[in-house]
Amino acid sequence: MANSSYKKGKTPILLLKTKSSPHDGYEEYFSSFDNGSFDPVFVPVLEHRFKSDSLQNVREYVSSGALAAKAGKYKSKYGAMIFTSQRAVEAFTKVINDIRSTATGSLDDLLPASTPLYVVGPATARGLRSLNLQCPILGEESGNGEALAAFILDHYDSIHKGSPKPPILFLVGEKRRDIIPKTLESESLPLERRSKVDELVIYETGEMQLFKSHFSSIWKQNTERGLEKQWVVVFSPTGCKAMLESLDMLDDYGKVRSDPKRQGILIATIGPTTRDYLETEFGFTPDVCASQPSPEGIGAAIESMAKSQ
Repeated sequence: MANSSYKKGKTPILLLKTKSSPHDGYEEYFSSFDNGSFDPVFVPVLEHRFKSDSLQNVREYVSSGALAAKAGKYKSKYGAMIFTSQRAVEAFTKVINDIRSTATGSLDDLLPASTPLYVVGPATARGLRSLNLQCPILGEESGNGEALAAFILDHYDSIHKGSPKPPILFLVGEKRRDIIPKTLESESLPLERRSKVDELVIYETGEMQLFKSHFSSIWKQNTERGLEKQWVVVFSPTGCKAMLESLDMLDDYGKVRSDPKRQGILIATIGPTTRDYLETEFGFTPDVCASQPSPEGIGAAIESMAKSQ
């Protein structure tokens, strides 16, 4: 299964994430970063499993017209949908493709232009646009759940004046923050501004069984080829222990050895949450931490370290 896709003369940058589809911003960025001196390689950590009962629920909502609420006329169950993860978009895509392959009617009536799809960033927006639905796709400039919640609060109120508004369907994983429902349902808001949010857990996430062996095979192959340096980018606490174990950096107590053999491997984290987890759980401080959770944030952190040496 190991495949480092090694490119001669380039520094491998092992991205501990699943490659986004149809485009991955990290691959695009690091393929040209620093005059093309890096070779981005994906090493998936998380395994996502769609919940079949939830997929069926969404299919029934769409097929029955439950998402076809119109401004001022909301006999339908929901007036909008929220997407804050690529996996949720993939689940919805599966539902839409299934409906298109079996239904005879038009999706434009079931998912009309009066039903907004709220998204947290460009990746989720791109995935939904590829479905060619009539629904407007809004909020991609928000960048995080807190900003998206504020955007929805104003926009949804502008199209559904007064109370009660039709609820909003939020497709989520079992691990998520609750900032969006809390913001939209806050008791500090006037009653006519509040919107009920129904969260539907549509996928589950766990550490991929073969992650450790896959990661070990890739970095060891690179070392055997004589590469003196390779970067690892960590995107979440999941897989951190397996990564450090693979690098033989942990002692019998699960903490980083006093003199770990780094094997020429440098470690970057996508943000302070993962950095703090590594420090608290294992006593390990990564080499750099991105100030912004983005390809550019990681690139800037790597550049800053290079300049300081």
